[in-house]
Amino acid sequence: MSVAVTEHSGPWTVEDVLALPEDPRNRIELVGGALLMSPSPGVPHQRASLRFAMLLSAAIDSAGVPLEVLEAVNVVVPDGLLIPDLVVADAAAAAEAGTTLSAHDIVVAIEIASPSTRVADKKMKPSLYAAAGIPYYWRLELEPAPRLYLGHLERGLYVDRLVQVGETTALTDPFPLDLDPARLRR
Repeated sequence: MSVAVTEHSGPWTVEDVLALPEDPRNRIELVGGALLMSPSPGVPHQRASLRFAMLLSAAIDSAGVPLEVLEAVNVVVPDGLLIPDLVVADAAAAAEAGTTLSAHDIVVAIEIASPSTRVADKKMKPSLYAAAGIPYYWRLELEPAPRLYLGHLERGLYVDRLVQVGETTALTDPFPLDLDPARLRR
C-alpha cells in the first residue's frame, strides 16, 4: 500500500481511496483531498464495538424500525470519505449498497475514541458528519471510564448529552434504547 500512496500526486478523491488495496493494519479516510490514516482498533475498542452493535441491533429489532447496524463502513460525506466505527443506516440502502453508503442513508454515526483517533473523533468528525446532515453523532470514550456523548443535530451543530458509568439513559429517538456505558466495556 505504501507504494500506491507514495506514487500518488495531487489531492486524493473518493475514487482514488477506494482503488487502494485493502490494508488490514490501517483505516484510510479522506478529508479535503488528504488521507487520514489510523491504525486498526485494539481489542478493548473492538469488544466495545461488538457489544454496542449487539445492543443497538436488539433495540432496532424490538422497535421494528427499518434500520440496520453496520461496523466500519465507508460513508461518503461532502468533504470526503469517513469510516465510522458503527453506523445505524437505512436497511434498504444498506441492502443495495456496494463499497460505500451515502451520508443521507445514515441515521447515527458512532465513533469509539482510541488514543490514535481521540482528537479527530472529538474535534473534526462531528463537523464533517453535521455538514453531511447525519441526524445523530454518538461518541463513546472508554478511558478513564466509559462515557457516551449522545449528539443530535440542531441548526447544523450537534448538541451533546453526556451519559456516564452508572447512569442509564432512556432514548426514544431514533428508536427506543436504554443504555449504561458500563455495559459496553465489561
